Amino acid sequence: MLIKELTDLNGVSGNEKEVRDFIIQKVDKYCDSIRVDSIGNVIAYKKGASNTGKLKVMLAAHMDEVGFIVSGHTDKGFIKFKAVGGVDDRILPGKRVLIGNKKLAGVIGSKPIHQQEKEERERITRIKNLYIDIGAETKEEAERLAPLGEYIAFDSQFVELGRDCIKAKALDDRVGCAVLIEVLKHRFDFDMYVCFTVQEEVGLRGAQIAAYSIMPDVALVIEGTTCSDVPNVEPHDYSTVLGNGAALTIMDRTCYCDKGMVRFLSDVATKNNIKFQFKQTTTGGNDSGQIQRTGTGVKIASISVPCRYIHSPVSVMCRSDYESVERLTLAALKEMNKDKDFLKTIDKLIC
Repeated sequence: MLIKELTDLNGVSGNEKEVRDFIIQKVDKYCDSIRVDSIGNVIAYKKGASNTGKLKVMLAAHMDEVGFIVSGHTDKGFIKFKAVGGVDDRILPGKRVLIGNKKLAGVIGSKPIHQQEKEERERITRIKNLYIDIGAETKEEAERLAPLGEYIAFDSQFVELGRDCIKAKALDDRVGCAVLIEVLKHRFDFDMYVCFTVQEEVGLRGAQIAAYSIMPDVALVIEGTTCSDVPNVEPHDYSTVLGNGAALTIMDRTCYCDKGMVRFLSDVATKNNIKFQFKQTTTGGNDSGQIQRTGTGVKIASISVPCRYIHSPVSVMCRSDYESVERLTLAALKEMNKDKDFLKTIDKLIC
C-alpha cells in the first residue's frame, strides 16, 4: 500500500532525502519534467494538453515530518535533543526513535517516577529534561554513533486498526504525497505543477520557494489535519471528525483560503456525492499560507485528511476519508479542465 511505503520512510524537516528519492522513482514516468530545486522540493511538471487559457495550477503536499535533532551528549553516553517542528512533550517518555540515516535505535527516557518528588510527578516533563538512551557507555561513544546535528525520527510501524482505520507516523503529510502521486497519472488541458515540498513543519519554507519559481494562478494544498473527536472534547470544539470525509479549510493561523475556491470545492463534492466537512478550528497552518502570498497573490484552497493524534508516532486516519480527498482532488481538477475561464468563475462564486 502506497501510504504504508511512504510512512515507513523517515524524513524529518531538513532531511527529506529518503522520501524525495522514493517519490521521484514513483512519479518520474508520469511527468514531462521533474526537478529538485535549491532547497530540496520536488517539482513535477505535466504540460497541459492544450491550455488555451494558459491557466497554471500548482498542487502541493509536504514530504517532511516532525522529529528531533541531536543537540548534546552526557558523560554517561545519553543523548540530549531538541524538537524539529511541533511535538507535544507529554507523549515523549518511553517512545522509540531512530537516529540518522543508519537508523540507530534509541529510547526516550526521563527520571524514574519513583525518584520524582510529588511536584515533579504533577507537572509535564519538558523535553529539556529528557534524554535518548542508545546503550552507549561513554560520551565519546555516543558522539561517534549519534553526532551533533543528526536527525531523529519516531520508530513506529504501519498498523491496520478496525475495519477502516490505519495507524502510522508521518500521516501529516504522507497522505498528501500519496494523493499527488495518484494525481500525476492524469493529464489535463492546463499546465500542472505538482510540488512535494520540504520544511513545512518548521515554517512553510519549501512552499515559499516553490511557489515563487512557478507563480501559479491557482493552488491546492493536500494535507493531513487535526482531528479532535475524542473524549473530553465538546462537539462544538471538534476540528474535524474521523469518517466524515475530506476536510475543507476556511481559515487557519497562516491563511484565509479563497472564498470562491472553497465554494467551488464544496460544490464539486456535492455534485459528485463525495463526503466532505469543514474544518471547524482556526489553529495550525500549512503551505497555503506561503503560497497564497506569492507574487501578486494566488487563489488557494486546502483539502485535508483528518488525522487523530497528529504529530505523534501513532496518528490514526480513516481510509474512507483519504479516498474522499483523492476523489475530490481529481474531481476538482476535472471541473477546472472543463472551464476555459476558471478564474472568473471562482470570482463569481464569492458573491
